[in-house]
Amino acid sequence: HLWECCTARGNQSVLFLAPLGRLAARIIRFYCRSFFARLVMGFDVRRFDIYRKIPKDLTQPTLTGAIVSITSCSFIVFLLLVELSSFLTTETKNEMFVDQAGVDEKVEVRFNISLIRLSCDYLGLDIQDEMGRHEVGFAGNTRKLPIHDGAGCRYEGAFLINKVPGNFHLSTHSARIQPMSYDFAHEIHEIRFGENVTTVESLGAFAAPSNIDMTDKNADSSFDYYIKLVPTIYQSLDGSQRHTYQYTYANKHYSQHGHGHRVLPAVWFRYSISPITVKYTVTRRPFYHFITTICAIIGGAFTVAGIIDSMIFTASEIFKKAELGKLS
Repeated sequence: HLWECCTARGNQSVLFLAPLGRLAARIIRFYCRSFFARLVMGFDVRRFDIYRKIPKDLTQPTLTGAIVSITSCSFIVFLLLVELSSFLTTETKNEMFVDQAGVDEKVEVRFNISLIRLSCDYLGLDIQDEMGRHEVGFAGNTRKLPIHDGAGCRYEGAFLINKVPGNFHLSTHSARIQPMSYDFAHEIHEIRFGENVTTVESLGAFAAPSNIDMTDKNADSSFDYYIKLVPTIYQSLDGSQRHTYQYTYANKHYSQHGHGHRVLPAVWFRYSISPITVKYTVTRRPFYHFITTICAIIGGAFTVAGIIDSMIFTASEIFKKAELGKLS
């Protein structure tokens, strides 16, 4: 009917309906506000409480309940301490895989050896490997320290080798003038491949050849050390990695002759590298696992304690009724 009036009167009807529209909008807003106000004011969030409380006056303490409660709480504390200790303790896992070494990968070697009866003037370092490397008298990053008033020499240094089988040896091959006598009696202070990880020696054979005394051997002896290397990665708890090697080694000394003449003695270190890499990873259980276990301990202990207490209480009530003849 209003629409017919509007079409009949034209623009005058629009002016007539405008106040009615504003009044209707106000009425709708009023009723909406009243409805939501009653809805919010009448809603009680406590309806969601699944842990309904029983008034204290309606509960009954018992001696068995107290014993069960004390025992369960003590048991929970014990389990929590054990779980905390387990969480704080780190665990070392190991795995093995085939080494994917690149052609240009190098290994650092450090040595520290004292030759007590051979002068530094005659001593040199030679390096060879199966990739064709052959250096005589290597002098980079090495140092010679005279000992025993110049009669002996402490030889130390570091160099890089290819990750293939080879050897390095101390000899007089690079000396311009050979000594009158050859005496390679020595003491090895340290021979090390890769990084030093002495703090984790208990995990494997990380102890490099060291403190080996060969000073009482014959003056014309040569010495051979056979070293087997296992590439090893040690990853600490913070994720940092250290690349080192585990060792197995053996040695011998001998006097060598060939084709009727005596071969110059030397101290040989022959090494080979395993294609299998061992990785040690230090881990600790995640914190969410610790929290989950704590919740399981507390919830499980209280649940079991409640069941035990209920069984004891029910049994005692049945026993009392039996004594009074009210069991039926």
